[in-house]
Amino acid sequence: MPIHIELVGSLAAAITTLCWIPQIVKIVRHRETASISLVTNVSLALGVLLWLFYGMMISSWPVMAANGVTLLLILTILGLKLRYG
Repeated sequence: MPIHIELVGSLAAAITTLCWIPQIVKIVRHRETASISLVTNVSLALGVLLWLFYGMMISSWPVMAANGVTLLLILTILGLKLRYG
């Protein structure tokens, strides 16, 4: 695949993966999760898990890495939601 296509995909994966970090920082600082939807985040975690499985089935390291890290970040948010309500 041409390098410019790989770069676009890598940039998209980095942005959509790392976008969860500010949410985690905000939750940890304020210890408040009332505005965070549990159902939405559980659904998102399930979807990302399926993307991770898909990446494994097609042996795509970028898909696996991006979705593996995203899943960890979403699970962190879910854990904080359960802890802080």
